[in-house]
Amino acid sequence: MLCLRPTLSRIALAASFSLFAATAWADLELPAPSPAAKVAQRVGITDISLEYSSPAVDGRKIFGGIVPWDKPWRTGANAATKITFSREVRFGGADVLAGTYSIVTIPSEKGWIVALNKDLSINVADHNYNTKDELVRVKATTSAIPHRERMLFVFDNTKDDETSLDLEWDKLRVSVPIKVDTAAHVAGSIQTTLDNAWRPYANAARYLSEKKQDYPAATKAIDDSLALKSTWLNNWIKADILHRQGNNADALKYAQIAKDLGDKDANFFYKDQVVKALTDWAAKK
Repeated sequence: MLCLRPTLSRIALAASFSLFAATAWADLELPAPSPAAKVAQRVGITDISLEYSSPAVDGRKIFGGIVPWDKPWRTGANAATKITFSREVRFGGADVLAGTYSIVTIPSEKGWIVALNKDLSINVADHNYNTKDELVRVKATTSAIPHRERMLFVFDNTKDDETSLDLEWDKLRVSVPIKVDTAAHVAGSIQTTLDNAWRPYANAARYLSEKKQDYPAATKAIDDSLALKSTWLNNWIKADILHRQGNNADALKYAQIAKDLGDKDANFFYKDQVVKALTDWAAKK
């Protein structure tokens, strides 16, 4: 009698082929209609970057056509277009804190509006735009350009304290000025560097003391650190160096300074060690 049921080996072979076919299709790469794009610019010491998907004109009517007038647009294809600022900026005249935001535009024949929104997954393809997470809304300038087939974002006219974010597509350029207070940012960076200049000397002193037992070099390094700024940490390192050399009297003085300064610091992470040392070293004095 002829058996029409497939054998186990045939079933296994078919399953293996199906799995192989599914994997092959999953690995297939084809050009996207609106490929992903990134653009970045440093303005002074502020980094600005933008991620978007770039659609093509492809013979279509763009503005007033597939991008309707007076309706919110996610300003690209696929996912939301996102802009990131590493420091606070003035975006089109509005103050914006460092962070990442989605860009939503409202194209109009009378003038464009550009908004930054805190919702990074925003989708206004159906023009159902919720403004509850909108951060700022500014006016943009527009100008005519030669035909550009694929949508492009570019930073233009960049100086130490300003740049222009330009959107170009079809025969239109949309521009928003971005300003940064580079002078204040640099001043803050310099002050932060000076405030932390004591740390490398303190780290060197600890290493020289604990790993090398080179106490003269460690003492020189920690004294240089203390000359720049007196903190609970470098006073504690100074105390430890003195204790390692058997000078408990002076070690106690610096440990007490470390304790007094540390009690005012939320990050006094050696508190238990300092308190224990004050007790133990006093007993050996």
